[in-house]
Amino acid sequence: MILANCFINTTVFSQEIKSENELKPSDSIFKKNDSLIIGQKDSISIIKQKDSLKKPKEIIESIIEHSADSLIRQDIKNNKIILYKNARVHYKDIDLTAGHIEINNTNNIVTAKGIKDSVGVYSQLPVFKQGTQESLQDTIKFNFKSEKAKIWNLKTEQEGLIIKGEVSKKHNDSVIFIENIKITSSQKDDPDYYIKIKKAKFIKDQKLVAGPSQLVIADVPTPVVLPFAYIPLTKGRTSGFLMPTYGENSTQGYFLQNGGYYFVLSDNADLAVLGDIYTNGSWGLSAESSYVFRYKFSGSFNFSYENLISSIKGFDDYSKSSNYNIRWSHSQDTKASPNSRFSASVNLGSSKYYKESNNEYNTNSFLNNTLSSSISFYKNFVDTPFNMTISATHSQNTNTEEISMTLPSLQVSMDRQYPFAGKNGAKNNALQKTGFTYSLAGTNKISTTDEFFFKKGMFDDAQSGVKHTAGLSTNITALSYLTLSPSLSYNEVWYFDKLKKTYDEVENEVVTDTVSGFSSFREYSTSLSLSTTLYGMFKFKKNSRIEAIRHVIRPSISYSYRPDFSYYNEEVQNSSDPTDIVEYSPFANGIYGSPGSGISNSLSFALNNNLEAKVKSKDSTQTESTKLVLLNSLNFSTSYNMAADSLKWSPVSVSAGTTLFDNKLSVNANASLDPYALNASGTKINTFNINNNGSLFRLTSAGMTLNYSLSSGGDDKQKSQSQKNADANNSDGIFGESSIASNRMEGEGQGENQEETKSTKLFGAQIPWSLKISYALNYSNSIRQNEITSNSLMFSGDLDLTPKWKVGFSSGYDIKDQGFSYTQLRFSRDLDSWKLNFNWVPFGTRQTYYFFIGIKSSMLSDLKYDKTKQSDKSLF
Repeated sequence: MILANCFINTTVFSQEIKSENELKPSDSIFKKNDSLIIGQKDSISIIKQKDSLKKPKEIIESIIEHSADSLIRQDIKNNKIILYKNARVHYKDIDLTAGHIEINNTNNIVTAKGIKDSVGVYSQLPVFKQGTQESLQDTIKFNFKSEKAKIWNLKTEQEGLIIKGEVSKKHNDSVIFIENIKITSSQKDDPDYYIKIKKAKFIKDQKLVAGPSQLVIADVPTPVVLPFAYIPLTKGRTSGFLMPTYGENSTQGYFLQNGGYYFVLSDNADLAVLGDIYTNGSWGLSAESSYVFRYKFSGSFNFSYENLISSIKGFDDYSKSSNYNIRWSHSQDTKASPNSRFSASVNLGSSKYYKESNNEYNTNSFLNNTLSSSISFYKNFVDTPFNMTISATHSQNTNTEEISMTLPSLQVSMDRQYPFAGKNGAKNNALQKTGFTYSLAGTNKISTTDEFFFKKGMFDDAQSGVKHTAGLSTNITALSYLTLSPSLSYNEVWYFDKLKKTYDEVENEVVTDTVSGFSSFREYSTSLSLSTTLYGMFKFKKNSRIEAIRHVIRPSISYSYRPDFSYYNEEVQNSSDPTDIVEYSPFANGIYGSPGSGISNSLSFALNNNLEAKVKSKDSTQTESTKLVLLNSLNFSTSYNMAADSLKWSPVSVSAGTTLFDNKLSVNANASLDPYALNASGTKINTFNINNNGSLFRLTSAGMTLNYSLSSGGDDKQKSQSQKNADANNSDGIFGESSIASNRMEGEGQGENQEETKSTKLFGAQIPWSLKISYALNYSNSIRQNEITSNSLMFSGDLDLTPKWKVGFSSGYDIKDQGFSYTQLRFSRDLDSWKLNFNWVPFGTRQTYYFFIGIKSSMLSDLKYDKTKQSDKSLF
């Protein structure tokens, strides 16, 4: 027996020559002068002389490295090596650590098991690693020759699943046969749940195939039993079936939703094809795809189509509707091309899709009455001042079903050029600062409705045109404090059709026709502005926390002149009276408007104010003061048209905005003040209101918005960036959150750590919470109606009752109409390896609820229960 505390490398050769090498010269047999041994021929040399015999193949093909902290014992008699305490054996790609390891060189079997510590606790359990595969067990016997093993109480993890087995037989490096198995994603020693299986075959990084399986929750067997089980264990994404969600509603009956198949198209793209089916014959199809090409671009595409039937054929209330929706999002990586960029954000389809769909969970889209899309390509021409943007836009009003599109739109712009700049681009005087700009815009505009969308008729009334804009401007510093900015602009517009009006003597009416052909008009204008900035400072006494208040005033006055371009107008007889002649513009329907009629000769006035305070810190150790914004803006503007024959002054526009309470409360207000009076019929007259026994100005409209955001200390800091982005994209969260179908919850913005178990540490007196309040008030009095047009309060919030219980709400109250707006209540519970969600809309036209409880692990995402109560909808 040899005691050692050092690392030993042992090379084990073939079994045929190993027995002689095990004998050492120190053994007693070598102390005798045995003539037979002295005269014995070397067996190795004998083998070398016989060419017909091949050298025997080594049983162990690599070096076995072993070590231990406490004991390394070599049992020569039984041909064994025993390692004790933090023992380790390494062979090829196999690494085995345990408290006790026994290496039997006779049968090439290594036995590893744990040891008991000083208090009798079983510790240093065997950990077996082969490549990336790792397992924990009570005892393991491993054959180095065949690489087979027998394992007791195996514990291994595959793609988030923990697999425990009483007795396992390792057939090779990838196949294991296991008996009495427990499969779970719970990290607890006593798991929340597990799937109990009698026998199974486990194939590394591929699958687990098992016989009868039973779900056990909290060690209580459930009636959920399957005759067999197949669990894919492939790394990364894999194609497979998506289990549907079932439910019922009063219109379409029972249904299965979101069942289908998931395709992994490549490492960069995937596709999910989903279907819905209802017992009354309604159905729906959808396709969802996402793609990511690193350092190039990424995006997602979604197409949904629903064919919904209401009531029973033959009844008076029977109706049928087909709705669709297309969504596409595409963004280009900034590293892909610095001089070109392609992006897309598309949301178009049937105007009634979000209102009638039984499978749409986007709350904001349902409450919003506008769909919009934009696709654009930008190109910067290197070494030239020009850049180009080609785009297509779409705007859709879901209430009126009116659709407006630009298909396409071209914009070519030239960077400001300084033709009179000095050497090395110096700009020291007005001439050298003179800059020239040019832009070209071409648009093809389509206006249609849902009825003709994506049909040939949508192009019948398309409008197109091209607009050239050139400008010349400079600035001059006058009297050291004033900035004088003259400018000159020129516009030229091309159209490819125009209006032609003629008088029909038979019908006694004016007939308007659209005549195809090239037409154009040109107009120009000039302006001159004068502006400056004034600073006022009021300082306080030294013992005051407020050091000073600064008032910044930015007054400006501008003059603009545009000649009369009414000579582009044409005349038409308006009635049977030949002298009844009226003018009209042949460009009236043009997308860039028509030439200005009448001289425009006006002065514009503006006054902008800003108030800031300099406040000492409450912390005496800080020497620098803090800047506090008292009034972010207070702006006044109006204009005076000298060429007008009446009503020369325009209303005074007033706007103000500031933030209070450490930027938690945002306040914005606006008003319009008209200097002219109204007559008895409510028509504005050319008389000042003050001269009509009124005030100096007449308040015609006003509005105010308040946004208040509160949260417990540090709550926002604890949020992840993905959570902050989700809040930012949820209209400040004021409209509530979207209910998400259970089979869409994985991998769609839920975060990478959604399976992470939260700590159950008590909050104490600190309970995380957040509250958002939005108030809006609008007033109108343009014709003495003295009416509050809208007066509403909206609010939403979240409260963490415990680290694992969270409740949320969002609602609003219409003070004018005295009714609650869209209201949603949310409840969520982190059940460690499970999750529970309940979203409820208790009243309103979209009254519904959604309940979900399921396992967090994506591998067992189909092990769930969810229930949806659809809102009752009417088809129009």
